[in-house]
Amino acid sequence: MADQGAAAEIAAGYATEGAALEIGAVVVDGTVDPGARVRIPFATLNRHGLVAGATGTGKTKTLQNLAEQCSGNGVPVLLADIKGDLSGLARAGESNDRVTQRATDTGDDWTPTAYPVQFLSLGEGIGVPVRATITGFGPILLSKVLGLNDTQESTLGLIFHWADQQGLALLDTKDLRSVIQHLLSDEGKEALKGIGGVSTSTAGVILRALVNLEARGGDKFFGEPEFDPADLLAVEGDGKGRVTLLELADQQADPMLYSTFLMWLLAELFEDLPEAGDIDKPKLVFFFDEAHLLFADASKAFLDRIEQTVKLIRSKGVGVFFCTQQPTDVPNDVLSQLGARVQHALRAFTPDDQKALSRTARTYPKSLVYDIETSLTSLGTGEAIVTVLSERGAPTPVAWTRVRAPRSLMAAIGEPAVTEAAKASPLWGKYGVPLDRESAYEKLSAATGATGAPAAPPAAPVPEGQPPQPAPPQAPPPSQDEEPGMVEKAMANPAVKSFVRSLASQLGREITRGLFGTSRRRR
Repeated sequence: MADQGAAAEIAAGYATEGAALEIGAVVVDGTVDPGARVRIPFATLNRHGLVAGATGTGKTKTLQNLAEQCSGNGVPVLLADIKGDLSGLARAGESNDRVTQRATDTGDDWTPTAYPVQFLSLGEGIGVPVRATITGFGPILLSKVLGLNDTQESTLGLIFHWADQQGLALLDTKDLRSVIQHLLSDEGKEALKGIGGVSTSTAGVILRALVNLEARGGDKFFGEPEFDPADLLAVEGDGKGRVTLLELADQQADPMLYSTFLMWLLAELFEDLPEAGDIDKPKLVFFFDEAHLLFADASKAFLDRIEQTVKLIRSKGVGVFFCTQQPTDVPNDVLSQLGARVQHALRAFTPDDQKALSRTARTYPKSLVYDIETSLTSLGTGEAIVTVLSERGAPTPVAWTRVRAPRSLMAAIGEPAVTEAAKASPLWGKYGVPLDRESAYEKLSAATGATGAPAAPPAAPVPEGQPPQPAPPQAPPPSQDEEPGMVEKAMANPAVKSFVRSLASQLGREITRGLFGTSRRRR
């Protein structure tokens, strides 16, 4: 027999005066108390959160459950749906014995419900295509996508600055290629001297990286019309917040592009949204499934920007929830910013697993009811160890929680249905057809009389009919008859290197005028 007094005492720590998002009910000694509710106050959702757990433990269904309640309370949400199994949000759920039992266990008046969903895809896919311009990303984020080193990033910043001075819009990859090739041509020699000189070896590296990016689908993602993050903030006529699903199945092989897009999106929201202060519920909540892709192979500078974004975006009324297998997938500096923790079962089959388990257990408040480390390996499917921030900002007691069942369909609706819904969306008319207006490529082609797309650099030939093979983004040594450019010579001096990097960063801010190096939107 469970200690119902202990369950009630834990639940008392989750009592709220304002609206709250219901997670489930408290479990003590293996027995659930339907009256002992575990919830997150809507007023603290912009303090961010983490949903973690091993494969098959129910974390994605927890995301679905939380997203449903946000939508039902008029809060728009964005979910990165890498596996495609969240598309069921668009349809009402189906009752069965397991759903009925879960509703009884958690004291939930379960009702099948569908939610307003719009489907997006990066560049091309089954959803509404979303794009960003090269200029919009800026040299810092684009350097991450291209895998450039410090010297190459500095050079790219100088190239961006020159293009901006000349009024040459960098909208897609061929624009950037044409600018670089122009600077290396006879016509561009004088301009090249004016920005400090760029050697052909450095330019070749950047050009080859662009070819590789195009092979990964970047040429479909970079361009216009550029996505307006304001389209994530819609509330439907019935008062439900719109659910935006970013279908990412085709981007799993390119986490660099995926992660930088998310960074760009958050940065754009930060620039666009006014300060919100303390509000009863957030303006938007991000739920990032498979969050390890966001942090994998990220440089320290990029991680610093993520940490800064997470810290500052809460003041604009935006909440961010990461979903991943291990809490250790999230850097400590970011993890420390997450107020809500919903930890599903962890596996401890290897020494590394054991170490991660111990580290995770130590991050929870002390509990007189549970042995946290033992509990984390004993949770059933759809159960989680939970602690959140109360309305007064204090951590709640640790609660072994049986999570509510989602009210929408707990299955994918299939690609044909997603495509049909995407084409019926009002966003399709806005973003469905790519634009190719006059930009750097067209202006430079007109000036030189060149026709056709700019050629790929000779060092990275692309066989006809085949995608270019990825090449490591590292500069080859100069040939015997080629002298290193001025940038490479200067970079041999640490003091000059530091100055040029600082200059490139400043130039990037002049181009984009955004705190995070992204383009300021003018609407």
